[in-house]
Amino acid sequence: MTAQKGKDLLVKLDETGTGSFATVAGLRSRALAFNARPVDITHAESAGRWRELLEGAGVRSAGVTGRGIFKDAGSDASVRQIFFDGAIRDWQVVIPDFGTVQGPFQIVALEFSGEHDGEVTFDLALESAGAISFTGA
Repeated sequence: MTAQKGKDLLVKLDETGTGSFATVAGLRSRALAFNARPVDITHAESAGRWRELLEGAGVRSAGVTGRGIFKDAGSDASVRQIFFDGAIRDWQVVIPDFGTVQGPFQIVALEFSGEHDGEVTFDLALESAGAISFTGA
């Protein structure tokens, strides 16, 4: 993958559950992280007392974070309502020239901030809430 513009990494939401995804806000920074919690099976006879892990076990998760400004009052209201409802919705993360990660996520953090001479910004954190799929570009 060659260098890509950060602005081309998009975070989209399926607000209605119909499979129609729309960019929620003007995210100025965003990140996608995959995690896999290992299962330690080390025992008294492990070679050299080195840790051993159980292949294919453990819990996998994905997290998305973003910071930006809402593009309109509607997107602001939608994200706020999803957060306060504790709802799980399908989200997409589009990574240019790489592919699209899609699946159910829950908003686990929503923070608003602003300077006296600037716009209101928000920070958003999503955690996966089920199986995540990947479709190559």
